[in-house]
Amino acid sequence: MHTEKKIDVCIPVYRPGEKYKRLLKMLDKQTVKINRLICMYTREDDKDLYRSRDIEKVSFPILVKEIDKRDFDHGGSRNRAVSLSDADIVVLMTDDAIPYDERLIENLVRGLKEDKVAVCYARQLADEGSSLAENFSREFNYPPKSLVKSEKDIETLGIKAFFCSNVCAAYKREIFNELGAFTDHTIFNEDMIFARKVLKSGYCIRYEASAKVIHSHDYSNMQQFRRNFDLAVSQKMHPEVFALVSSESEGIRYVKSAYSYMRKRRKGYMIIPFIVTSAYKYLGYKLGKNYDKLSKRAIMFCTMNRDFFQAKWEREE
Repeated sequence: MHTEKKIDVCIPVYRPGEKYKRLLKMLDKQTVKINRLICMYTREDDKDLYRSRDIEKVSFPILVKEIDKRDFDHGGSRNRAVSLSDADIVVLMTDDAIPYDERLIENLVRGLKEDKVAVCYARQLADEGSSLAENFSREFNYPPKSLVKSEKDIETLGIKAFFCSNVCAAYKREIFNELGAFTDHTIFNEDMIFARKVLKSGYCIRYEASAKVIHSHDYSNMQQFRRNFDLAVSQKMHPEVFALVSSESEGIRYVKSAYSYMRKRRKGYMIIPFIVTSAYKYLGYKLGKNYDKLSKRAIMFCTMNRDFFQAKWEREE
């Protein structure tokens, strides 16, 4: 496939490992070649060096910008990466999202062809060896059928209408700038906060099922607790986005669908540990919704993003 569009890929990188190596190799095999990779590398200390220089034998240039761990911000750091690009299309990924095949970029770009589509996000597949629950999670949130979502779909889809994931998503640079980029100082959900602006401004979001990445995590119950705490904190901090839609009703549908999924595979007994994990997630979510009533010590126990809160409290002093 040929395209006249210039395409950059922007990736926040932290403790890059084997998955990041696989990511780079697959990016180099794409049918639509990228112009450049912009890597926002989170450095933990002065002795910490970019760990993947020895595997940068790829056909595209890599621009590495180092940031201190305390300065990382899900919205702001990605904005900085995009600001370093002059491409027509910017693909945002995480450092553990591996292109499933050589057509990831091609399919994302095709998903942006319609004028009204501002962002196109990819389907996520569970990695080999992932748990049954993780496989279900990926199939529930990333079905095999593509979809275009506009503001009118909020009535029927609820919060799913502006669901979008920067694990792998392509943005039209012109519209991204027009809408003011991501919100700075976000603990979570910078992609969905921006997606809400997309719909409100009359543009659309496309979910492109043919654009696939391998991305999954088998989190422990406490990790799920902390992740959902942060998710709820982001919703609490942005009522203009999340106040009018319910996440809890979607959670109930999630659990019911999980039971059906497991029964069909004759593993209905797996619903018991799934419900236990869901209880951890729900507790974390409820505490996150009330984070402003908690002590700093309690917040630091509950969050996965301690640096975010440290920076927040320092700004408020």
